[in-house]
Amino acid sequence: MNLDAFTRTSGEWLRGIGPDSDIVMSSRIRLARNLAQFPFINRCTESTLGEIEQLMRPIITSLPMQEKLSYLNVNQLSNLDRQFIVERQLISREHAERSGPRGVGLDNEENIGIMVNEEDHLRLQVLRSGFSLDECWDTINRIDDLLESEVTYAFSEEFGYLTACPTNVGTGIRVSVMLHLPALVITKEIQKVFQALQKINLAVRGLYGEGSQAMGDFYQISNQVTLGQTEHQLIDSIKEVVPNIISYERRVRNSLLKENRQGLHDQVSRAFGILSTAQTISSEETMHLLSSVRMGVNLGLIEGLPISTVNEMFIFTQPAHLQKLQGGELESSERNAARANYLRQRISDASSSS
Repeated sequence: MNLDAFTRTSGEWLRGIGPDSDIVMSSRIRLARNLAQFPFINRCTESTLGEIEQLMRPIITSLPMQEKLSYLNVNQLSNLDRQFIVERQLISREHAERSGPRGVGLDNEENIGIMVNEEDHLRLQVLRSGFSLDECWDTINRIDDLLESEVTYAFSEEFGYLTACPTNVGTGIRVSVMLHLPALVITKEIQKVFQALQKINLAVRGLYGEGSQAMGDFYQISNQVTLGQTEHQLIDSIKEVVPNIISYERRVRNSLLKENRQGLHDQVSRAFGILSTAQTISSEETMHLLSSVRMGVNLGLIEGLPISTVNEMFIFTQPAHLQKLQGGELESSERNAARANYLRQRISDASSSS
């Protein structure tokens, strides 16, 4: 797999084609699995990690699926390339920062990822555009069954799937939805959402999951409990809550339009103007301004800019993506200039083709 080719494409989850994709950037389901014949990762020697990786690589690349998975040896990648695929949501930060033999199997659409030797021996994930949890589950359940026909999972009749972290024991499932909630942030209603989610044991994280900040008004909502409920019950718990948040964000957006259309249009237009003309710009400012632009596109306040282009700009202006586009490592000031140049070019290209 040629990572440089990823600078010329984007995954299906960035295209804004899924249900409710004005609010929901993506849906993801992740499964944690361990192999019965090996100790947990934190008890593995480098030699044992190598055995696991050598066992799983041919199994992953030969899975009988419509599209064969490619495989990357993560331990052989440069720091820049590891950060690049973290920004692309293809592996976790923990997987990038670990040491020893480890890898990931990926499909060309960037919907499927199978991490080997992350916190657990296997971390399966399926990522889709919009509010698409049923599609995610159908795909990941099929992959899980295919893998289980080749290997023996660590499983207890009493506790379910056994995992390195006790919070994942049981189903080993993490169901998450990435929501763009700028109107709730503007009106400070977002705190009400956080409090309501906390009461029903749902976690709120940032763009890159656990430990990350909520950049660009993106919030990842996921289950915290994995034990004592079935996979379908845990998926349904997210499916019941998210439509209420979607509806809440839309109502607040419409109220902002109705009560102060000129002010909102001005905010969106100023953000678009800065992104279109800036000569140097930080990652933090870019995320903030793109959030306003994304809302403006979905409200019809900005025309001629596809939502897929806006979604891509959130990811392609991250540090590792910029450096991959430039062909090498850049200092902070150089990244800020490269970021501004990239934004001007993408917006100009979109305007000329509309």
